[in-house]
Amino acid sequence: MIEEVKLKQIKLAAYKDLISAEDYAEIEKLAKDLAGIKVVHLNTTSTGGGVAEILLSLVPLLKGVGINADWYTISAPKKFFEITKQIHNFLQGKKGDLSDAQREFYLKVNQEVAADFAAITADIWIIHDPQVAAVIEYHPNLHPSAWRCHIDTSHPNVFVWHFLSTFAQKYDRYIFTMRKYLGPGLDFKKAVVFTEAIDPLNRKNKAISKIKAEKVIERFGLDPQRPLITQVSRFDPWKDPWGVIDAYRVAKKEFPNIQLALIGSFASDDPEAYNIVGDLKKYAKGDPNIFILSNQDGVGYREVNGFQVASRVILQKSTREGFGLTVSEAMWKGKPVIGGKAGGIVEQIADGETGFLVTTATQAAEKIIYLLKNPKIAEKMGRVGKARVREKFLITRLLRDHLRLYDELVQS
Repeated sequence: MIEEVKLKQIKLAAYKDLISAEDYAEIEKLAKDLAGIKVVHLNTTSTGGGVAEILLSLVPLLKGVGINADWYTISAPKKFFEITKQIHNFLQGKKGDLSDAQREFYLKVNQEVAADFAAITADIWIIHDPQVAAVIEYHPNLHPSAWRCHIDTSHPNVFVWHFLSTFAQKYDRYIFTMRKYLGPGLDFKKAVVFTEAIDPLNRKNKAISKIKAEKVIERFGLDPQRPLITQVSRFDPWKDPWGVIDAYRVAKKEFPNIQLALIGSFASDDPEAYNIVGDLKKYAKGDPNIFILSNQDGVGYREVNGFQVASRVILQKSTREGFGLTVSEAMWKGKPVIGGKAGGIVEQIADGETGFLVTTATQAAEKIIYLLKNPKIAEKMGRVGKARVREKFLITRLLRDHLRLYDELVQS
């Protein structure tokens, strides 16, 4: 039921030139005070999606500064992930409710996970997202612990929020990306707020040349001499890929030679994605300049890097968004980003300075056209955006935030 993700440590020194001396010193001091404590992270998958990507860097960095950090994922029937994807959608505002049978099956799997966890010891437990939130109900020794909710719960379905929050309340802390995600029934005194972050040195974000990036997109049939706009995200209704296609179609009237890439990945905990891709291919209506690509087409971290670097404009037109790592990824590569006015995207994009915030496909199209017509302004936005990411959204800042939290939990 549970599986350990084996990772080698990453040394903090590799990031020394990317952060301030003050932040570096604070991380070292916190790590020294916490040296040797055991921290266990639990989520559903080690591949696909932002949580897995964050943990692939955060856990090795924790190891590198002397924390005994372990990471476990779970294997469960497809039925469980179909239910938890519904929970995800409900928590982001979808109407409806879980059936009694769905609730019972969700709890049954969480109980089985807790039973597997019984033989594992830790000084601190970090449980990620709704899928395994109820583990604490069946694991009396899961303390001190924090529940890390990575999704946008600013307007949750009240029925499903009430169901999930009964478990969230049992944690010693709960971590949200924005203060407004903290829903009814949770104690504000136990809430911790910090944003996500990207790893500037991983395969997706490491600097590559424009020539290498162009070779990447050529492999997938795109023309590097023509303007490319790209959205990188899970295939999820809240990411509004249909709205991106609509915006592309409007912009195409001004720039007939533009190309659109919609890039995503299939994760084991997101069975809905296959249906979304099928629908998107129908919606594209055979347009040869719309490219819908995924890990099943050979698009991995390096390829995503190539597409982002080769793009003139990046979109993230979400209607709900916990954070949206792809926004900071694109800004780190010096690209202007057009994002939906939702959740964590608003935290990242300084509207009119590093990109634009929009609510409709028409607005997105207007900003695409503006940026393509004004490349010098787009370049300036990209430079300002990269500086903003360096200051606020690098993995070392997230490492510091976690260490501060661990210190607080140990002290309490």
